Amino acid sequence: MIETLPLQSAIMFAVAAVFVLAGAWLLVQLRHPQGPARVYVYRMVGIMALAGGSVLAMSAWAMWQWSLEA
Repeated sequence: MIETLPLQSAIMFAVAAVFVLAGAWLLVQLRHPQGPARVYVYRMVGIMALAGGSVLAMSAWAMWQWSLEA
């Protein structure tokens, strides 16, 4: 089934993976003592990156499924 993956969906999945990994890394960094400004930024950007990566992955999956129906 992976052979039916369009290039656009593959690129979207790759970018989504980068966002999710970056967001997870930022949130894991919160286990170490940080200043209040850094904690705020790491939380905000980490959660936004995880959310963005998740939505992008869902969009890539939907686009892949729609390309199979055409």
